[in-house]
Amino acid sequence: MLCPGSRCAPLTLAFTRQGSFNVRVFSDERSAAFIALGIAQQTKQTVILICTSGSALYNFAPAIAEAYFSGIPLLVLSADRPTEWIAQQDGQTIFQQDIFGKHVKKFYQLPQEYTHQDNVWVINRMLNEAINLASNQQAGPVHINVPLREPLYPSNQQSIYFTKAQRIIQQKDNESRLSDEIKNLLIQQWKQYNKVLIVSGQQKAHPALTQLLQFNSEKHDLPVVADILSNQHKLESTIQHADAFLGQAPANLKESLQPEMLITFGAGLIAKQVKLFLRNYKPIIHWHIGESDQVVDTYQSLTHTVTTSPETFFTFLSTLDKKESFDKQKKENYCQLWNLEEQKAKELINSFFPTTELGEFEIVKEVIDHLPADATLHLANSMSVRYANYIGLSKAHGNIQVYANRGTSGIDGCTSTVVGHCLANPNKLHVLITGDIAFFYDRNAFWHAHAIPNLRVVLLNNHGGVIFKLIDGPADLKEVDEFFVAKQQLNAKHLCTEFGLDHLVIDNRKKIKNQLKNFFERDNTAKILEIETDSNLNKQIFENFKNKLKERYES
Repeated sequence: MLCPGSRCAPLTLAFTRQGSFNVRVFSDERSAAFIALGIAQQTKQTVILICTSGSALYNFAPAIAEAYFSGIPLLVLSADRPTEWIAQQDGQTIFQQDIFGKHVKKFYQLPQEYTHQDNVWVINRMLNEAINLASNQQAGPVHINVPLREPLYPSNQQSIYFTKAQRIIQQKDNESRLSDEIKNLLIQQWKQYNKVLIVSGQQKAHPALTQLLQFNSEKHDLPVVADILSNQHKLESTIQHADAFLGQAPANLKESLQPEMLITFGAGLIAKQVKLFLRNYKPIIHWHIGESDQVVDTYQSLTHTVTTSPETFFTFLSTLDKKESFDKQKKENYCQLWNLEEQKAKELINSFFPTTELGEFEIVKEVIDHLPADATLHLANSMSVRYANYIGLSKAHGNIQVYANRGTSGIDGCTSTVVGHCLANPNKLHVLITGDIAFFYDRNAFWHAHAIPNLRVVLLNNHGGVIFKLIDGPADLKEVDEFFVAKQQLNAKHLCTEFGLDHLVIDNRKKIKNQLKNFFERDNTAKILEIETDSNLNKQIFENFKNKLKERYES
């Protein structure tokens, strides 16, 4: 991924003339970095980011932070002035060393002289280490700063050559296994507790893991809480709507749902109510499973961390004996209670639509219900991802995979990330559901020369950040419209004309069927499907939805 500039000319020529790299050019560094993130996410391979010196590098920062917290492999190569010229009022010069701080796995400063054999050796060693570090089991971004002296461009008579035989240092990942000590402890606690709850956080789709969860859930009567970003919608009897019913459930029900033993894996949850429930109704024992060494205590109850893959852990769990007699009945009752609440929430959500007036919540449901079986679903932050999580996917959605930038939960590169997915996998249809603030903030996602006919964007345009009218705190402030919602009057019509995109509009319920049919049809153009709505109407619809959930427990 190349962002043009002068100081990076030697890197540009090296990568473009070497011949074995697929080089793409993007002028906006912030957008480029998120596009690179999307490509790396889709291909599961490290993507290289190249930029010139100065503030260009700083524009990579939001995507670098997202990649760090989402475990996505990126390798940043930044051109720089020689060290003696830093802070000497030379152009395009800032402090680039360690610029990303803790948001990269490691920073490397290359020597600024390249001819001595020891410098050639250390550059080779650093590059090998950086490539291995970016893509190992705990993947993430790595930054290499490259000081370059002038002249930066070769003369017409000067030839560029590449060394054919370069040393490659192979890194082998450690075998993922459980120690006998961990196995014995798990067996002991497994016999001791009956109310066992599994919570799956955000992760990529993994059919083998889903099958293991299915087997364990059936064998051991285990409820599995998994929101839409966990990619566990093919799992039968999964608890997808816990955020809906836990937000309104009375205290006595929550006490009955309180686990004795909690097993978690994956990254974070969207579901705020699940997090609050587990923090307020803590388990006795909490095991967190994952290959990261970082201790994550989201629910303030962590007692054991196991540095292994979830597949390894649940494979061992599947070998444990089933509970018998009275203990078996208690496990069944606990699992049935979770499943009953899930079923009631699903029925209420399905009966809530269609609403009296058409709002963005209903549009999200219609889009999800009509998703092509082989599409990928991308969710922007704020209300888009929350609407989708309340609605959820089902086993009928087949092989649909779900993505979202929830490492930092920012809105700044949601569209660009999907563009990266489109470029990396042109055979799939990539569908983004986004709000207007995220969409217009990232409009440079379309500012490039690459065709993306497999992109579909559902734009929920309520002319401001409606989430601030729905969450506790800003919703009741007199300043909410001006200083939190930040009203804007744009729509996507002119943007679509500018970038050559198809612009479809839904402004009444009668248009939904035909417009969705046109929207999902595969042709040679990216498409934006826009619905313009009133933020107060969307607020009222969402509040009505929560009231319906609450009424179920009051009747």
